[in-house]
Amino acid sequence: MRLVSNSAPLDPIVVSESPEEKFREFLEIRGEKLTEPRRILIRHIFDSHKHFDADELVADLREAGRRVSRSTVYRTLRLLVEAGLLRELRLTNRSAYEHDYGYPSHDHLHCTECNTIVEFRNEEIQKLREAISQEHGFRSSGHRFVISGVCPTCSRARSPRRRLDLI
Repeated sequence: MRLVSNSAPLDPIVVSESPEEKFREFLEIRGEKLTEPRRILIRHIFDSHKHFDADELVADLREAGRRVSRSTVYRTLRLLVEAGLLRELRLTNRSAYEHDYGYPSHDHLHCTECNTIVEFRNEEIQKLREAISQEHGFRSSGHRFVISGVCPTCSRARSPRRRLDLI
């Protein structure tokens, strides 16, 4: 999966607690512990900002020489979403994950051919969300907006050759 950003990169938001501290607190409330495999996962995930799926995470961990079981990865991803640290993006045929904690609200374009994800921010979408929420007496805390389609690169690759190209 390729992450592309056509606009200015999304700068992290200053937060009072690290993702690891926030996750530890979440787990303690549930009566669970921040185990070493969970610590490895959260540090690995928050070392860089990119979209990934569970299988890519497992492969990245193996390449980095980290031993975390596939089942621990899946369970921990679910917990990180519940804790508000990751956001799950349900795409055409799978789920991708991205940082939610410490990153500004934004939206996505998803190419259904090559799986490229483009992040973008748009003030008009933010204003519309607020206006609709206000109209219905709803206090919004966020939204998910993913536009699915075909990126310019894949569109060019799919377009039929022109007649002159056949001569």
